[in-house]
Amino acid sequence: MEIKPTDAYFIGAENPWEDAAPGIKRQIMGYDDKIMLVKVKFEEGAEGYMHEHFHSQVTYVESGEFKMTIGDEVRTLKGGDAFYILPHVLHGCTCTSPGVLIDVFSPAREDFLKPKEA
Repeated sequence: MEIKPTDAYFIGAENPWEDAAPGIKRQIMGYDDKIMLVKVKFEEGAEGYMHEHFHSQVTYVESGEFKMTIGDEVRTLKGGDAFYILPHVLHGCTCTSPGVLIDVFSPAREDFLKPKEA
């Protein structure tokens, strides 16, 4: 899949949110084939299921509180914290207080760009 870079500016109010999972919405903010920024909003109790991918990921906890599992380690993270995930490391989280994560992936997550099937 060829990834066409986004425009230089993203206006949050003009950029749609999509349902990612129960209690989780994401807003893709910008990308090219090498990098992607995604804002993810969690309701309390929402779970980012355990998964792995070949992308490097760094995430900033903008707000809220999350029980984060990376590999075998579980930590509670709050607004102002961050985490890094190596490629192919199993990870996931549970939101314990509503919040927002800012994810950066390298390369871009092509699976986030594929059209949704009806």
